[in-house]
Amino acid sequence: MILVDTALARRQQEGRPIRIGVIGAGFMARGIVLQVVLSVPGMRVAAVANRHLAAARLAYEQAGMDHAVSADSRAHLEQAIAQGRPAVTEDALALCRADGIDAIVEVTGTIEHAARVTLEAIAHGKHVVLMNAELDGTLGPILKTYAERAGVILTSADGDQPGVMMNLYRFVKGLGVKPVLCGNIKGLHDPYRTPTTQASFAAQWGQNPQMVTSFADGTKISFENAIVANGTGMRVARRGMHGPTVAAGTPIEDVGHLYPLWDLIEGPGIVDYVVGARPGPGVYVLGTHEHPQQRHYLHLYKLGQGPLYCFYTPYHLCHFEVHNTVARAVLFKDATLTPMDAPRVEVIATAKRDLQADETIDGLGGFMSYGLAENASTARRENLLPMGLAEGCRLRRSVTQDTVLTFDDVELPALRLCDRLWMEQMQRFFPQHINPQKAQHETAGHRI
Repeated sequence: MILVDTALARRQQEGRPIRIGVIGAGFMARGIVLQVVLSVPGMRVAAVANRHLAAARLAYEQAGMDHAVSADSRAHLEQAIAQGRPAVTEDALALCRADGIDAIVEVTGTIEHAARVTLEAIAHGKHVVLMNAELDGTLGPILKTYAERAGVILTSADGDQPGVMMNLYRFVKGLGVKPVLCGNIKGLHDPYRTPTTQASFAAQWGQNPQMVTSFADGTKISFENAIVANGTGMRVARRGMHGPTVAAGTPIEDVGHLYPLWDLIEGPGIVDYVVGARPGPGVYVLGTHEHPQQRHYLHLYKLGQGPLYCFYTPYHLCHFEVHNTVARAVLFKDATLTPMDAPRVEVIATAKRDLQADETIDGLGGFMSYGLAENASTARRENLLPMGLAEGCRLRRSVTQDTVLTFDDVELPALRLCDRLWMEQMQRFFPQHINPQKAQHETAGHRI
C-alpha cells in the first residue's frame, strides 16, 4: 500500500521493526507469517501462539526459520522478543501481555477464545488486527469500546473481503461519489452445505472443512457484510440480503439493475452480494453522483451514464495484505475496518435441518445451523439468537429447517465470556430490548 511501504522501509532503516504476535497457526495464520518473513521489511513476527506447538513451529519453518524457541511464560517470551529470537508458545494470553509486542494478529476463527485474547491484548496496550469476521460481527462494537478506552486500534484486516470492500468504499467516497451498495462476489451459495459435502474441497486446499462450509452456506458472507455495515452505517435491504444469481461470467458492471433502486437510494445504503458474476472473488461498490457535470465526466471515463456507477476490485489476497493493516494501526492509528458505534447488522442463527429438543448446536460451518444477515434493530426487537453465540446452546424445543432461532429456543452454556460481553453490548446500545431478569441470569458469574 502506498505510504505504508515507505513508512515500513523507514522503520527497517532505523532498526525498529514493528513486532507482531500471531494468535493461531492454521492455514491463514501460516500465510501471514510467511508473508511478513519473506516480503515485509520493517516488520517482524516476534512470536506465534497456538495450542499445539508443532503447528506454531511449522508456521516459522515454512518461512525458512527453524530456530524458534519455546516459551512457556511471559518472562520467557519477553526475553526472546528482546533478543530478536522468534518464539512459539501455547499461552496466547502470555503473548498478549508480553512487553515488546506492538500488535496482535488474531487468526483463530473462534468466538470465546478470541474474545478473551482480544480483551487481554487491549488491556495491555496492544493494537489488535482481527482476521476473524465471526468475532467482529458478534462482539465488535463492544470490543471497539474497550479499545477506545485503552487508546489502541481494533480493526479487521486488509486482504480479506470486508477490508477490501472498506478500502474501496473509502476510495469511492473520496471521489465525491455516494456509495449506496457494498457488495461481495460469490461463486456458490447453498445454505445446506455441510463439512461432509465440502470435505474434498477442503482437503484439496489444505483448509478446515468447517471453515470451507461456512463459506458455502452463506454464514461467512453474512458476517463479512455485517462488519462492513457496522463500519459504514449501512444496512441490509431484507433478511439474508437480495443475493441475486446471474449467469456465470456476467460482468459485475451489469448487475446493478438487479437490486431495487429504492433500497439503494433510500437511507444509508445496503450491503449485499451477487452469485456468479465476474471478476470473482472480488468486491464492488455501487455509487451515485448528484452533480450533472461530474456525471458527464464519469460517463467520459467509461463508467456509464448512471444513475449507478460500479467500482470494483477484482481480487482479495487475504494474508498477502494483512501487514498493511498492522502498519496502518501501529504507525498511523488508522483502522482498515472497525465498527462505527452501535451494531447496524447482525448474523442470526438459522436451522440447517430439522432440529430436535435437547440437541446441542454445533459450531460455525457445521451440520445444524447457518447464518443470515439481519438489521440489528430487527434482530433485537425479535430476540433473535446471534450466530456467534449459537455453538454449545441446547435446544429447549424442536424447530423445523430454516427456522430463525431466538433466545427463547435455547439454553445458553454457563459462564461464557462471549455471552457476558454480548449482554454488555446490549446494555450499551440496545437497553430498551433487555429483560432485566434474563440479563441478570445470563451474566451471572461472568468475569473478564
